[in-house]
Amino acid sequence: MNDKNRNLIIRVVTALVLLPGVLWLIWRGGMPLALLISVATGLSALELNLLPGTALTGAAVVSTAGAFLIPLAPEIPFGGFTSAAVLSGVVILACADALVFEREIANAPRRVALAVLGAAYPGLLLASLLPLRRHWGEWWIVLALTVTWLNDTCAYFAGRAFGRHKLYERISPSKTWEGALGGAVGSVGGALVVAAVWIPDLPLWGAAVIGCGAAVLGPVGDLSESMLKRAYGAKDSGRLLPGHGGLLDRIDALLFNAPFVLLCARLLT
Repeated sequence: MNDKNRNLIIRVVTALVLLPGVLWLIWRGGMPLALLISVATGLSALELNLLPGTALTGAAVVSTAGAFLIPLAPEIPFGGFTSAAVLSGVVILACADALVFEREIANAPRRVALAVLGAAYPGLLLASLLPLRRHWGEWWIVLALTVTWLNDTCAYFAGRAFGRHKLYERISPSKTWEGALGGAVGSVGGALVVAAVWIPDLPLWGAAVIGCGAAVLGPVGDLSESMLKRAYGAKDSGRLLPGHGGLLDRIDALLFNAPFVLLCARLLT
């Protein structure tokens, strides 16, 4: 068995172990789901802040805390505690951290920017799943997950079988246009099935639009995270998930697809 097949088996086993718990929390909704998303965004922010390979800074801690709190803000009925307030706090505290502890002035903007990006990038984008669940139900989150994961899975196998032409070699040498086409077929097909069986209010043409949008935004999200890793010479964002790398590696496409599916839910139903 070669390394690619061994890694694929590890990825599948990891997904099968985690999937039941994730689906159960999606069905529960409310605070349990918000806590799941907050933990995911906090860990993703931590991975992002550790990409430079430096020691954990105060700005990184603030960034991680901000990413954790942003999805929770709408769920906690406390006046003034909003996502904007949390992000404002991250900016202020990250600047204060750089002012006091950053010895190289030229590095201060990068230190602050990475902290703010760490909070906003996973925190704001993945939090889109919460209003989607609250107002449109659990099947809309299943739709977002389906178009994301089928795009990734079908792109992987289509790329292995037919990949010849590089998609964006400068950032991700393994991705091909043939894989991207296979991923598009998977995301559109998955969207049509979920809509036909579980979301009768969503017209099939609307499901096709969501699948096509996810076929573009998902890979853009994946490539964007690859760009950040390549900037720091990292292969994976972390080692949390066997076979997948870090958590951010696993949800990078979903980060871009979640707000898009939320927008489609508002416009199409």
